[in-house]
Amino acid sequence: MTPPHNDSPFEPPGSSRTPTLRPRVTRPQTEPQSLASSTASLPYRNPNASVSSLFASTSATAESRSISPSGASTQISSSVFGGAPGEGNQPAPLERPEDPRNLILQSFIPHIAIHTSLDTQELVKDKGFEGGLWELLRPFGEQIPGKVTIRDSVGAGKVWEDFAVRFVQLGDGLESPDPVQGSRRSGEGNSPPENGNKSPTDALSDRQSRTGGDIFQVESLVDRHLIHAEQYPIMEVVDLLIAKGDQPGNTDMPSTFYTLYLRRLLSGIPLVPHETFSHPVACIIAISSRNASPIETLRKLYDESSHGAKRLPVWVNNDYLRYYVLVHDEERDDITKSIALFDQMKRHFGLHCHLLRLRSSHCVASDDDSVQLPRPEWLAAAEESLEIQKRENQEDMEDSYPCLYESDTTAIKTFIREMVTQSVVPSMERNVATWNDQVASRRRGMAGRLLKISKWTGFGGSRSSSSNGTSNGSNSNYNALQGFYRPDTPEALMRKLADYAFMLRDWKLAQSTYDLLRSDFGNDKAWRYHAATNEMAAISTLMIPQAISSKVRSETVDQMLETACYSYITRCGSSYGALRALALGMELLRLRGGSAADDAARWGSRILDNKIVGMIGDALIKERISACYASKGGSGSSGWGSRTRKSVLWSILSADSWLTLGKPQQAKARLDEVDKRVKHLAWKDGLQSWANANAFLAGLRNEVILSLYPESAIDGPGALKGGEIETEIGEETSEPFVSRPHRRSLMGVQAPILAESESKPLRGMEEEEFEDENSNLSPQLQFE
Repeated sequence: MTPPHNDSPFEPPGSSRTPTLRPRVTRPQTEPQSLASSTASLPYRNPNASVSSLFASTSATAESRSISPSGASTQISSSVFGGAPGEGNQPAPLERPEDPRNLILQSFIPHIAIHTSLDTQELVKDKGFEGGLWELLRPFGEQIPGKVTIRDSVGAGKVWEDFAVRFVQLGDGLESPDPVQGSRRSGEGNSPPENGNKSPTDALSDRQSRTGGDIFQVESLVDRHLIHAEQYPIMEVVDLLIAKGDQPGNTDMPSTFYTLYLRRLLSGIPLVPHETFSHPVACIIAISSRNASPIETLRKLYDESSHGAKRLPVWVNNDYLRYYVLVHDEERDDITKSIALFDQMKRHFGLHCHLLRLRSSHCVASDDDSVQLPRPEWLAAAEESLEIQKRENQEDMEDSYPCLYESDTTAIKTFIREMVTQSVVPSMERNVATWNDQVASRRRGMAGRLLKISKWTGFGGSRSSSSNGTSNGSNSNYNALQGFYRPDTPEALMRKLADYAFMLRDWKLAQSTYDLLRSDFGNDKAWRYHAATNEMAAISTLMIPQAISSKVRSETVDQMLETACYSYITRCGSSYGALRALALGMELLRLRGGSAADDAARWGSRILDNKIVGMIGDALIKERISACYASKGGSGSSGWGSRTRKSVLWSILSADSWLTLGKPQQAKARLDEVDKRVKHLAWKDGLQSWANANAFLAGLRNEVILSLYPESAIDGPGALKGGEIETEIGEETSEPFVSRPHRRSLMGVQAPILAESESKPLRGMEEEEFEDENSNLSPQLQFE
């Protein structure tokens, strides 16, 4: 008997027909093409320890990993988040390593450029570091040892234990220059060359690999980690606890692959005009004790960075701190002469100097006092992919990661802490105070409003409008042809002020400054500036540790994210900017709980609707949408107002996406989450007629089993028998169900998602009334 035709993949609740469905699931003949399929033709190499160590971030157990690169959690007072459920003010624990705020704190940090002499390059190369002093200092900047005190705009000091800086080579982060030299994209012909003996082509390739902002590169890297995880699966501690326990896992703990995805999305922030996070706040100018004319060399290096070959593009403010370093060779040079030279440096260049004492000999792991160089966590996606490829091509099976002498490690940590606490942070605080007093204060209050009116009515002009013949508008400082504000204009200084305040974690000052700039950039039609300012205004608002009502949130944060998304995608064509804004906004809203969790899921759905991510990102975002819905708790013993069924739906969609990509391990993890969440629901027997929902889940489980255990055969109901799975729902029938519904058939269906256990067939559940935010009691859950 053939079942009647029905357009919906689910039969209506009132149907009296309760057949037994026997879905036949066949394995696909070909695996779906992954982002790393281009490497399929390469010769097979056995994995070695050197390669396996590069996948540690996604292979370590959950208890041993942390989102924070240092492994230490950030303590942010959360008592201000307390409030009534439904207002987005749910309290949060004091210490949560999985808190996405830690990722934001470690990504938007001061950048310190490095410019060294040739003799310094040779000294560091003798130690085994081809990248020079930058490669030696880079991993130590990700965690400043000890506490760092930062003063905000009102003079109140706050102590941070996880402050970090990012060391970059001078000129890193620039986008690929145009073939024609002197074009706007290449910084008007000032694309800085690399130091060392590399050819210009190799140097350009290395610099580009350290530049982030490429979603395809991020997804390719995560796909390589996923392939490694599928080949060498491990059972994490948290999975083991979930399997043995009765309660579902912590929904706040993101998967290791989503953490990697978000970190690589925020790594290597490009050096662009419309935001200054990657603009250097300081530059290390270094020479070694081998130099024959040290003072002249230091002056030459300064001239190169200021207006020479290493000059950054004209839209970068050149007025940043210069920090002078003398690298002393402990094994070959005289310390007395180096101390005398260091005193001479301080007389010529001021107090921003340091004497760094290092051993020049190469350190190996067999040395008594050897210490392994810390692995940098904040690599650009392309850079890590190149590192993996390099290790795979090595014949050495050992993990030959560079080592340092313990004395060198101590000297480097002391140097970085002294530079950051005594020079970099105080310099940024002075700049913030100066710009806030001289520029931003004029825009606040009635005087600022009158100044703005006079600017657009022609009664007042700006400093650069008379000399800038290509500006957009009679009194605008924006250069529409070249697409940037000059660094000395009020708009550029205020943007730099807001970014400095954000990096110093003064989010109130940053938010108020971003809010002042939004209308200016919109009036000037500087759309990239406009989008980036709305993005950071929303993030700053959510970073402020205070309660936000749902009304204020919808009028401020939602509007800012909407404007940023529209400007990035429609006006600028920047998928990276839109993804960064929506992903960070989604995570920060999810942390606030209550009705903010629904907003977070809505922004996650916007990422999928705009199609700004690839296949890997699609599956990961679905995971996070499920986590957003799961984070909203209900009221009372029955959990009225919770979003458990929506969370289950998105977990199923994520599992289906992972199966489509040929990642059964990830699909199994999502289905395990579904089983644990549904098991604790207060739903009783019901929905026995929703047979296709059971068939869909049963088909997913069957595909997972066939992918993980292709030769397995289990007897009993729901067992694999010749590629067929038996599912008993109501009365038995012999009619087979050839294939499960497509995953998109679940979207928009007004039906609860159901599951009973891991081993038993899926059964229906009665409809549950719940309290919706915008309506009275509803008899069923409307899936978005």
